[in-house]
Amino acid sequence: MTIAYHLSNSTTKNINFTIPNRMKMILKLASIEDISTIWNILQQAIARRKADGSKQWQDGYPNPEVILSDIEKCVGYKLEKDNEIIGYCAIIINDEPVYAELDGEWLSNGDFIVYHRVAIADEHNGKGYAKAMFKLIEDVALEKGIKSLKVDTNFDNHAMLHLLKTQGYTYCGKVYFRDSERLAFEKLIEQ
Repeated sequence: MTIAYHLSNSTTKNINFTIPNRMKMILKLASIEDISTIWNILQQAIARRKADGSKQWQDGYPNPEVILSDIEKCVGYKLEKDNEIIGYCAIIINDEPVYAELDGEWLSNGDFIVYHRVAIADEHNGKGYAKAMFKLIEDVALEKGIKSLKVDTNFDNHAMLHLLKTQGYTYCGKVYFRDSERLAFEKLIEQ
């Protein structure tokens, strides 16, 4: 049995990353004051999924209540560039019950970080910031001594599937959320 715990303000410093064009990216805990900006970013991502023909996020999820819950649990993270929120994700340690029901096989069975609700603002989309966010999530994992990253996405979220492939994730099987099948991936990282 794994015990779930969350990253918190008191135990996690902001994670910094400089992308090749020298713009500094910071991944840090979101606050209640950030909800409207984060919700705008997620609405843009929801619209992009729809325009791409994806069924992911077309069922009322995510929504502002989910963001509030993330923030209250200290798992909601904002990606900032030059003090502007340009992205969002939830980063959770060892707490994704449906992952225990994987139709397939994980690469590892120890502690893991799972992340959900990955979104980049429209005006920053396609500039490599999602890759930067993935790198920062790896840094969070390494800071916590965790070497497994797990994530899932819809079969028709081609942008995310491409990103997972280029970032070295391995397809492990299928999981089910809200009566919908998701493709599950894992990446093992080293210090």
